[in-house]
Amino acid sequence: MVNVTVVALAATAVFLVPGPSVAQVKHYALESADGLGLHNVTAEPATLHGKKGVRLTLSEETRRALERLTPEERNQRQLHQLARITDLEFSNGDIEVELAGVPASDAQEGARGFVGIAFRLQPDNETYDAFYLRPTNGRADDQERRNHSAQYISHPAWTWSRLRKETPSKYESYVDLLAGEWTKVKIEVRGRVARLFVHDNQQPTLIVNDVKTGANGKGGIALWLDAGTVAHFRNLRVDLTPNK
Repeated sequence: MVNVTVVALAATAVFLVPGPSVAQVKHYALESADGLGLHNVTAEPATLHGKKGVRLTLSEETRRALERLTPEERNQRQLHQLARITDLEFSNGDIEVELAGVPASDAQEGARGFVGIAFRLQPDNETYDAFYLRPTNGRADDQERRNHSAQYISHPAWTWSRLRKETPSKYESYVDLLAGEWTKVKIEVRGRVARLFVHDNQQPTLIVNDVKTGANGKGGIALWLDAGTVAHFRNLRVDLTPNK
């Protein structure tokens, strides 16, 4: 006689065995400010070289606030310019986007068209990891500037200046770039390891083996730009994988 109880338990066990995890892929066209939480920036629809996207610039309100500061106060202030993707939390996975950056017409001499992606962004809009590009460095006649074309940072503690001073060349590298041109970027994050790919290259432009937010870091994703930049973004794709 067959033990019905044993059979039932066995059948139940089949359904309890965890199957392979399914990646969640999210796509954002980025053709307007819809779905963006703006911090110190203005966002508007824009077409660049025939492709629709969103253009980010320093907000007028923030610009007026900066003008009220003394030059010394402005130099001491760490200004974060972000457009957070709302209702999205990220720990590990892949981030792909097309972006372009160019110095604004009124930018200071040191402007490079800084443009990139922040990840594991905290609610304070000041704590995050990021990869970004300096487009005007890509074909500069100065080799040292070329070597600073791509950069990793982790704010607030690990600024580009601190990383360059304490560990020269470890968190930045060369990649061929043109200011104001659409550039495809892919960021892979796996725990403490993050890799930046540019132009659909099979090999990474920059590898970071000690992501400062750690193996279990998590937070939001944001479009990122820095001082004196007019930035364009389009076609954001985020592939979320299980936390590691």
